[in-house]
Amino acid sequence: MARFAALWGIVFVLASVSARAESIAIAAAADLKFAMDDIVASFEAGHPADAVRVIYGSSGKFLTQIQQGAPYDLYFSADIAYPRRLADAGLAASDVIPYAFGRIVLWSVERDASTMTLASLADPKIARVAIANPKHAPYGKRAEEALRASGLWEAVEPKLVYGENIAQTAQFVQTGNAQVGIIALALVLSPELSRRGGYWLIPDTLHEPLEQGFIITKRAANSALARRFADHMGSKPARAVMTRYGFVLPGEVALR
Repeated sequence: MARFAALWGIVFVLASVSARAESIAIAAAADLKFAMDDIVASFEAGHPADAVRVIYGSSGKFLTQIQQGAPYDLYFSADIAYPRRLADAGLAASDVIPYAFGRIVLWSVERDASTMTLASLADPKIARVAIANPKHAPYGKRAEEALRASGLWEAVEPKLVYGENIAQTAQFVQTGNAQVGIIALALVLSPELSRRGGYWLIPDTLHEPLEQGFIITKRAANSALARRFADHMGSKPARAVMTRYGFVLPGEVALR
């Protein structure tokens, strides 16, 4: 009888864990790829019964998808204006939470970009320059702003190749489809890219701030896991990861 009682106890515990297990889907801006992977890994290590799936892409495209009912539980945008639009439309179950400011850099695998400036892009020897599509990618908008503020837009625009998001933009440079790219510092500092060329930090005085924010979507209004993960983003370990990848946290001062 004692053995049967022990067996039933194990079954009860497993059933309870299964009942508590949750999963969530996160739509995240592509600049978060490496930082968010690390944050999710540490979160899941502390919450082994839960599963967090992250889809990376263009902030603007995610905005449209969520407006059309896409099943995302949290939305991390490289432009805080997008989650604010969702909140104004009644599609958020939380306040809009600022989580970082992004930075843009010149990056190349063919050249030492650390010795370049935006003016270098006008060099006739540089035929292709990659930026994210300004129509829906916040990093692309800031790249265009920086080029215009520098008086270089007309000279560089004919050379531009556009990535659908900032990760694809970096890929264009990696594969040689562009000689130089204006991409996210967070990607350049990743283990994968940091070994493949130098970079030049574009002064943030040349563009509007890349303030980033997230929401819990209306779909996840009753999700305890979504709220646990949102809380985790403000934890010291998560903040340390964000800093490691070059993000400027709210209240901190950016390096010029």
